[in-house]
Amino acid sequence: MPVDADRDVPGLIVKFGDYPLHHGGVGAIRSLGRLGVPMYAITEDRYTPAAASRYLRRAFVWPTTGTEDAERLVEGLLRIGRRIGRPTVLVPTDEEAAVLIAEHQEDLAERFLFPRVDAKLPRRLASKQGLHELCVEHGIPSPAAAFPQSYEEIERFAASARFPLVAKNREAFVRRSRPAVNGTTRIATRERLLVLAREWGGQPGVILQEYLPREEAEDWIVHAYFDADSTPLAMFTGVKVRSWPPHAGMTANAYVVDNPELADLAARFIKQIGFSGVIDLDLRFDRRDGQYKLLDFNPRMGAQFRLFENESGIDVVRAMHLDLTGRTVPEGEQRAGHRYIVENIDLPALLAYRRGGYTTPHAPTRASGTELAWLAGDDPRPFFTMLARLVRPGARHLYQLWRTNRLGSSTSTTTK
Repeated sequence: MPVDADRDVPGLIVKFGDYPLHHGGVGAIRSLGRLGVPMYAITEDRYTPAAASRYLRRAFVWPTTGTEDAERLVEGLLRIGRRIGRPTVLVPTDEEAAVLIAEHQEDLAERFLFPRVDAKLPRRLASKQGLHELCVEHGIPSPAAAFPQSYEEIERFAASARFPLVAKNREAFVRRSRPAVNGTTRIATRERLLVLAREWGGQPGVILQEYLPREEAEDWIVHAYFDADSTPLAMFTGVKVRSWPPHAGMTANAYVVDNPELADLAARFIKQIGFSGVIDLDLRFDRRDGQYKLLDFNPRMGAQFRLFENESGIDVVRAMHLDLTGRTVPEGEQRAGHRYIVENIDLPALLAYRRGGYTTPHAPTRASGTELAWLAGDDPRPFFTMLARLVRPGARHLYQLWRTNRLGSSTSTTTK
């Protein structure tokens, strides 16, 4: 079914920080570009996969770290808006961009279109502590968590804590400037926690969270777009088969799986908090108590959003563009059984999962169709650009995994 997009309103991919191999941005460029929407993107340089897409009209080269002053970033966006020269839909691909847009809505509204939301809400949702507090407030299950304010508090917590547990950076925005941990970190023993905590300083910016055992849990994802009344105009559910790094990182392989219970949980939570826009939720089903526990709330499109499309050809990015330009968002059932593969990270993830013997019970035995993150017949250049840039970061990812496994093995040996 043809999608009637407004081709007079461009889209701009907004990203802050240095992560050129981002398949989500490429997916958004293709999704709207295939409808004839003029697409622009902020890129680290002219040789990123996004910049190579045939559907990109122009790349605005703007190297950033994600730690710049908000005023500087807002002025940079407005400068790009003036160069585009007409109202443009903003498509943020990271928390920094989503929060900046929300907190500077009035300044950006003169040039851009975006969902209006409580200015403080995206920052709170992107914060591990803020999200946990919202879950408690609205009765949404989430893993038990502690937010220590000092090393002494960590010592007291460790004396009675149940191990293993998980440590995460408390705020999404410290992961580039002063991260306490490199992403989600599983800590096996009290001794290991205290060793790590000595490196976190006087005010540890971490959340210590209940560990949900892999053999007793299953990872699910929800992607959706909500209008100004917090009503879902597009809602999708799926199961994550593999991630990289294993069990804690970016989706590498996933399937669309119908889950009305999960969709209802997400819609109810969004209505309660009054959010508007695109969401990407990570939840873990805990078989021990039969609850879906919310782990992460990304107030923007997720990198794997192209897994999800309904029978009318609508994904969350298309739904947002249609809604913001005053068009109707066509309804339709999601493509159950459809599969998504991120080529550059699924192979190492597959090897790691096979070694661990982990399986996903709700994954279909056969895919009804497959969407690749990078390779597309009508737009092959991003795939080859990704390959050209992959060698260095790919080697770094493998080294980090080897080092993590080595540390885990040495910890287990010393505690026996």
